[in-house]
Amino acid sequence: MDRSRFRRVLSLGLPIIGGMLSQNILNFVDTAMVSRLGDAALAAVGTGGFINFMAIALVTGLSAGVQAVAARRKGEGRDNETAIPLNGAMVIAVTFGIPMSLILFACASPLFALVNSDPQVLAEGSPYLKVRLIAMVAVGLNFSFRGYWNGIHLPKLYLFTLVAMHSLNIFLNWVLIFGHLGAPAMGTTGAGLATTIATCLGSCMYIGLGFAFARGSGFLHGLPSRETMKTILRLSVPNGVQQLFFAAGFTMLFKILGLVGTSTTAAANVLINVMLIAILPGIALGIAAASLVGSALGRGDVADARRWGWDVVKVAVVLLFLLGLPMLLAPDAIFYLFELSPQTQDLARLPLRIVGGTICIDGVGLVLQHALLGAGASRSTMVISIVMQWVVFLPFAYLVGPVLGYGLLGIWLAQIGYRLIQAGIFTRKWMGNSWTEIRV
Repeated sequence: MDRSRFRRVLSLGLPIIGGMLSQNILNFVDTAMVSRLGDAALAAVGTGGFINFMAIALVTGLSAGVQAVAARRKGEGRDNETAIPLNGAMVIAVTFGIPMSLILFACASPLFALVNSDPQVLAEGSPYLKVRLIAMVAVGLNFSFRGYWNGIHLPKLYLFTLVAMHSLNIFLNWVLIFGHLGAPAMGTTGAGLATTIATCLGSCMYIGLGFAFARGSGFLHGLPSRETMKTILRLSVPNGVQQLFFAAGFTMLFKILGLVGTSTTAAANVLINVMLIAILPGIALGIAAASLVGSALGRGDVADARRWGWDVVKVAVVLLFLLGLPMLLAPDAIFYLFELSPQTQDLARLPLRIVGGTICIDGVGLVLQHALLGAGASRSTMVISIVMQWVVFLPFAYLVGPVLGYGLLGIWLAQIGYRLIQAGIFTRKWMGNSWTEIRV
């Protein structure tokens, strides 16, 4: 990879990495703050967070559809039309999000009980989930805008908004969880409310940035044609379904962990939050690859599109290897940020080392998965992801965890194994030609 291409990857990837790291640092801070309330509260927030992730998964899929179409239009030189798919996605987010938010809010407690019926965890987690569900429309709008900014190669706007959102969230967590500045101490409910308020602020900021930077590209100047709306849905729905099954799979994982024990669930919540801080740079670079691939295909340059995928993989492997070293070599230094019981810390130590040693290989799959999404291959990536998680990983995790008694370590080895196999599948698919013939 020559220096100019390396700079291009970094110019797109670093702002996205910064934004996504800020998001996961926020989750990390949330977890660290809630850990001071005990294992039940930690398990409640982890379980409730993944149920909410499952609930909002379909609207988060709008990001992939908007990004793929906007990047392709940019590559075709049709800059005055790049925001038209954003308009359509915003309509979908509102019309779908409002009724779904109301329905799921009414069903929040029974849904939580299906995943974890421990009375103390349920009491802490159900109110947390309810206040998170209020923000579904705002989440849909935010992901639509993120897809647009990434698609037109303006991720700095994405970074600016996320940093503002997450800074507010951390401050409100401090106020509402513990009752500072005269506010009531709301515990886990306060953590959920802080996130919802910050998410809605993000939507307002994105709309303001749309007026400032996208009016000349068609922002709020009309809806897409029927054909473009079909394209957005064709790309967004498979990605949303994939996210739904991925989130449901994590929710099922918490169900399996709950069968092992509350300390296991608490340890897994810490592991996931630490892992996501390290892995999301790989996802961010994948999003950058999706934009580069989409623009190259818009120019009709398939060879350049393929080369961008491999170039971004090289950057991701080096970066994730470096980020994995602290987990591999000094896990206790990371655990120092949490107030964990000795039992919970002992459970999490070896799984975290394993994550640190393999995360760079997982990054290959993440980059190429998003590169395929940028090419419009939403359906095939959906099928691969769902089959690997639901047919391979979850049954095996249940077998080695609760049934055979290998606990958290066995479950985590199963997860690492499935992620590495999936990376190999996406690599093989990128080496093929089917994705080069997709029209967007």
